[in-house]
Amino acid sequence: MFLEGCSSESSVFSHPYVSSFGGLCEEYSKNVQLVQYLLASAEKVGEKQFERAGKLLLECDELSSVQGNPVERLVYYFSGALHERIDRETGTVTPKILGKMQSLDLLDTISGFTPDIIAMKTFIPFSQVSQFAGIQAILDQVADATKIHIVNLEIRTGMHYTILMQAIATRSQNPLEYLKVTAVGNKSRTKIEETGKLFSSFAQALNLKFSFNIVMVADILDLNENLFEIKADEAVAVWVEYYLMFMIGRQDMLESLMKVIKAIHPRVMIVTEVEGNHNSQVFVTRFIEALFHYGAFYDCLEDCLKHDRANRMFVESIYFSQAIRNIVATEGEERTIRHVAVNVWKAFFALFGMVQVELSMSSMYQANLVLNNFDSWNSCTLDVDGKSLLIGWKGTPIHSLSAWKFR
Repeated sequence: MFLEGCSSESSVFSHPYVSSFGGLCEEYSKNVQLVQYLLASAEKVGEKQFERAGKLLLECDELSSVQGNPVERLVYYFSGALHERIDRETGTVTPKILGKMQSLDLLDTISGFTPDIIAMKTFIPFSQVSQFAGIQAILDQVADATKIHIVNLEIRTGMHYTILMQAIATRSQNPLEYLKVTAVGNKSRTKIEETGKLFSSFAQALNLKFSFNIVMVADILDLNENLFEIKADEAVAVWVEYYLMFMIGRQDMLESLMKVIKAIHPRVMIVTEVEGNHNSQVFVTRFIEALFHYGAFYDCLEDCLKHDRANRMFVESIYFSQAIRNIVATEGEERTIRHVAVNVWKAFFALFGMVQVELSMSSMYQANLVLNNFDSWNSCTLDVDGKSLLIGWKGTPIHSLSAWKFR
């Protein structure tokens, strides 16, 4: 498959972040030793030397802790994922145990206004930076439109629409006739309806004419352009946030979705995704990339949620640990989390006649303006890669924001 083959290979000990990993906290020598044990064990797992890998993991288990510093916590979860992979490959895991190991549906879990999600969006800059910049990119493309229709794949909290509504409400030229949002989902209709009610109340307070529609499909393959009720004089935009990555293992779904999006003739499609290389068919390569990606994220959580230990631990133990388990311990259809870099998406979108739209100076201004409101602004990095915005932590890319249109 196209997206399966777009991963670079690397050696366990040649990764550019290895030498700096220990610098995440003060206990430098212990952290370096701990990461070396973990990397060595991953290498042995890749070589199917499971007994040797198990002995190295015992060292990791001895030195790591769910309540330790960021490196100790990171190694704790990666070590657990390696243990599970060994158990799976050696047949130690029984169907009963596998049942207990089933991952949460992360796509469903990260939706909603739960305390942990609110904490992440409030104190960690990534989401707000990408949303403000992404909404500005939409505004740039619909500046002359009086009827705007946004198609949103997996809407979750949808807080970006409050940003959009406020911007439209203050627009002096081309007064808006109406704003329509169509949310696409395959579960949790009640949750989506509640989100729509919040938006309707917000729009009413701003005196905006607003409508909220829901398109529910059991399978994305059932989606078609006729379900959206798009009018000829509407300016259509598509918002896709942390959604496509869950479909990489199903090329048929991705291709079907792209054909539907093309058929509704959007002026722009805004895509926010995890910026990573966690889809290599070579296990060790995938492990290394995931380790240093989540290493940066654990360091970020330590800094941004230092006054909210409960939510930090919840995020690490539920969301991140499940993602780590899926990337490290599983293969085939069971491995549903397959982050790829924006350049891989660029090559994929090109197959459907899409070209990238350069983010405007206004979008970049919004990104920097929002970032400067966070205490951690100096650790969060904004870099331009071609026409994409890479949002990272201390130089490690974490998320990408990009805008696209059909030729």
